[in-house]
Amino acid sequence: MTRGRPREFDVDEALDKAILLFWRQGYEGTSLADLIEAMGITKPSLYAAFGNKEELFRKAVDRYAERRIAYLDTILNQPSSRRAIEGFLMLFTGAEAPDGTPTGCLMVQGALVCSPDGDSVKDDLQARRFSNLQRLRERLERWKSEGDLPADTDTDSLGSYVITVANGLVVQANGGARPEQLQKVVRQFMESWPGKPDETVDAADICAA
Repeated sequence: MTRGRPREFDVDEALDKAILLFWRQGYEGTSLADLIEAMGITKPSLYAAFGNKEELFRKAVDRYAERRIAYLDTILNQPSSRRAIEGFLMLFTGAEAPDGTPTGCLMVQGALVCSPDGDSVKDDLQARRFSNLQRLRERLERWKSEGDLPADTDTDSLGSYVITVANGLVVQANGGARPEQLQKVVRQFMESWPGKPDETVDAADICAA
């Protein structure tokens, strides 16, 4: 048996380029020609390494989600719900995003608008978002049991409220709102937070801890 020719590109680097493109343009707004150009590979190489466009998108979201969940775990491990939720929401303002990184969130805006052909992609992203919502609700419940949140807190509704605000930040950021404008929105939201008063910080401070 003979070995096939080794790939002449870095798979992870190519996937990172696909992430950025899907993030900016959405699943249906990104064509195979766009991907080939952005990733710097040929169509046969794309199919050989990643499968079709839908399979590539799922791999891109998997890689994106791994990184996002690492941030989420760091934030939700904070002892204070007020500190954690402010840091969580600050992630969606784009204030700490590296230069060249799209605003918002790939898992929210990747399939905001999809034809019936994209339903499986839309359903997959919805399932991922619901999983993150459940993680947040469970952490809110723990904060309640620890006395950080009032004993009568409806953690299901509160979790949905936080995610709704986060999704709104994503839409606003994608529409051109400046990070400093969205930071003000987060701080306004936190004024009504039911948790105990605490020092508030930006997401970058939490994730660097």
